[in-house]
Amino acid sequence: MQTASTNICERMGRSQELSEFKRGTMIGCHLCNKSIRNISLLLNIPRSTVSGVITKWKKLGITATQPPSERGQHILKRTVRRNHQTV
Repeated sequence: MQTASTNICERMGRSQELSEFKRGTMIGCHLCNKSIRNISLLLNIPRSTVSGVITKWKKLGITATQPPSERGQHILKRTVRRNHQTV
């Protein structure tokens, strides 16, 4: 028998992004005074994800994802410059 957490992990990997519809549904449920736990159970999404989407919506007023940070690219470029050796 599968538990709810196993089912969620199989359904939604870490790299998968939520659709705008799901994010909007979370906000709609929140505006209808549903608890984070109830929204999580209703949509079969982890509570931390629901909480994060609602918090981001309250602070920034948006539900869309932001473009990824370029910090990793800067670190990679700096490392290549430091360790560059001519052959």
